[in-house]
Amino acid sequence: MDDLRELRREYEALLDRLQRNEREFRRLGRAVWRVQEDERRRLARDLHDGIGQNLTALKHRLSQLGEATDDPDVRSGLAAAVQLCADTLEDTRELSRLLRPPILDDLGLEAALRWLARSVGESAGIEVGVEIEPLPALDGDLQTLLFRVAQEALNNAAKHAQASQVLLRVVARAGLLQLQVVDDGRGCDPDAALRSGGSGLGGMRERLRLYDGRLDMHSAPGEGTRLRAVVPLDAR
Repeated sequence: MDDLRELRREYEALLDRLQRNEREFRRLGRAVWRVQEDERRRLARDLHDGIGQNLTALKHRLSQLGEATDDPDVRSGLAAAVQLCADTLEDTRELSRLLRPPILDDLGLEAALRWLARSVGESAGIEVGVEIEPLPALDGDLQTLLFRVAQEALNNAAKHAQASQVLLRVVARAGLLQLQVVDDGRGCDPDAALRSGGSGLGGMRERLRLYDGRLDMHSAPGEGTRLRAVVPLDAR
C-alpha cells in the first residue's frame, strides 16, 4: 500500500513538472514570436520612413533635372530613371505593408482584415467577402495572431486553390475568437496541406497552439476549402 501511494506521488509530481514545462515552453514560444513581430515592425518602418523617403526625394530631384534640360536624350534617360524610382518606391511600400501593415497597429484587427481582403482580392482578381461581428477589446498578440492566420489563408486561396470567391468571417462566441476562411477552389488534402512547409498553415497551427488555440481544415478535391482558427479570448 505504501508503495502504491509513493508511486502515485511520483506520478503526480512528474505530471506537475510536465505541465510546468509545457507552460514555460509556450511562454518562451510566445516571447520569440513577439520579438519576430517587433522586428517586422521595425523593418517595415525603416523601409517606409528611410528608403521610401530617400526614393521619393530622388524621384523629385530627377524630375527637376528633366524639366531643366532641353536635350531630348538626357530628358528621355531621366524620365526612365524617374519611372524606375517610382516602381522601386511602390515595391518598397508594398514590402513594408507585407512585413507589418501600419493599419493593424493604428486601427486594429477589423480594419486590417478588411484592408487585407481588399488587397488580396485586387491583386489576385478574386472576390473576397468579409463578415466581422462586433468584437470585444482584443489583446495585441491576439490581433496579430488572427491577422497572420487570415493572411496565410487568403494567400493560399489566391495562389494555390484557384478560387474565384472567398469568404472571411470573424466572430466572438462563448469566450472564443473564431476566424473562418471559406473558398470555392479546387480543394486539397487537409493533412498534406497542414504538413507541407510551403503552405505555411502548419506554422500557423503551431502558433495558435502557443495561445491554447487550434486550426481546423476541411477540404476535398473539387469541393473548396473551409479553414477555421479558434483561440480563447483570455489566452495568456
